[in-house]
Amino acid sequence: MEKIIGTNLGNWLVLEKWMEPEMFSGTNTEDETWLSRTLGQEKLQERMKTHRDTYVTEEDFKIIKSHGMNTVRIPVPYFIFGDRPPFIGCIEYLDKAFDWAEKYGLKILIDMHTTPGSQNGYDNGGICGVCNWRKKPEEVEFVTRVLEKLAERYAHRKGLFGIEVVNEPISFSVYMTSPTHNKYVDKKEAEGSSFVPMSFLKKFYTDAYRRLRKILPEDKVIVFHDGFRLMRWGDFFEKSGMKNVMLDTHIYIFAMENFVPVHKEWVYKMYIGFNRWMLKKVEKHIPVIVGEWCICNKEAEHLKKKGAPDSEVVRAYRRVAELQLDVWEEGAGYFYWNYQLSRDKDKPLDEEWKNAWDLSRCWKNGWMPERLDRRSGRK
Repeated sequence: MEKIIGTNLGNWLVLEKWMEPEMFSGTNTEDETWLSRTLGQEKLQERMKTHRDTYVTEEDFKIIKSHGMNTVRIPVPYFIFGDRPPFIGCIEYLDKAFDWAEKYGLKILIDMHTTPGSQNGYDNGGICGVCNWRKKPEEVEFVTRVLEKLAERYAHRKGLFGIEVVNEPISFSVYMTSPTHNKYVDKKEAEGSSFVPMSFLKKFYTDAYRRLRKILPEDKVIVFHDGFRLMRWGDFFEKSGMKNVMLDTHIYIFAMENFVPVHKEWVYKMYIGFNRWMLKKVEKHIPVIVGEWCICNKEAEHLKKKGAPDSEVVRAYRRVAELQLDVWEEGAGYFYWNYQLSRDKDKPLDEEWKNAWDLSRCWKNGWMPERLDRRSGRK
């Protein structure tokens, strides 16, 4: 199978406030659920249409292909079909994405990024401070049915790489250290919130696989997030008889630095080296993709803040990029998070550190290799 070289089209069909705060202007809301509940249907419709029409366009698919990428991961919401008011559906934009992807020779990984009641309590799960989706059988069934409808719609599209059944179902340790797990708006709505246990995940993954594989041809991949528990899956997928599946893991130096006080390249090498060891162990049983990563790191940020020459900052970011790319390429592939934050590439972001999360700006600043398919002699 061709190595996956890709990027995420996050914040297009699933909003994350930190990426584009302007979408939440005029409100005091922190996530898409409360934005949709409080803005009012007319304003919400107008704001969402403008955003979805302009944030990602055909030109972006052409640009992504020109940089040597072959796949895009597109986060979608559980209300994509427009059947969960007050949320506004967006299936027509995913249809456009398939047309554009096929025109430029790209594949799409559809990623179920949110669930009703959330699977992680983050804004990227739809609502902050609430994490009780897995405790509601009717909502678990709803999400599974949405996955089936997506499979039925795109099963025979040339541009479909596969479907990821749910993004970042949260583990106990990550839930307990999450900065948002108590930041709910409605206390009653947050009742019963907790982490997502392995017992639930294994059952949900098995059921989702069985139902999706009845619809999807065997050449379409079914992807499962590791639930922040990469080493705990072992031979589960093999023993379950699953075919053409992949495990997705998300690895961020930026997240690691929240717990490690030393922000130096040698620390990054140790951290990425440990992840290399884990990836190799897990790949004995199932192909692994790094579905989210970026080059944001505090050493390079510090260089910028102290006024180091641009060339020194570029070298710092490039070293971190190459360090990670060397490891990710040993697996099944990778997707950068994110393709862009602000649509206006010349507009300064509200915080400097965010530039390294924006792949378009990384290319513009020379922080990333221009052609990711040729960085090691690959074509």
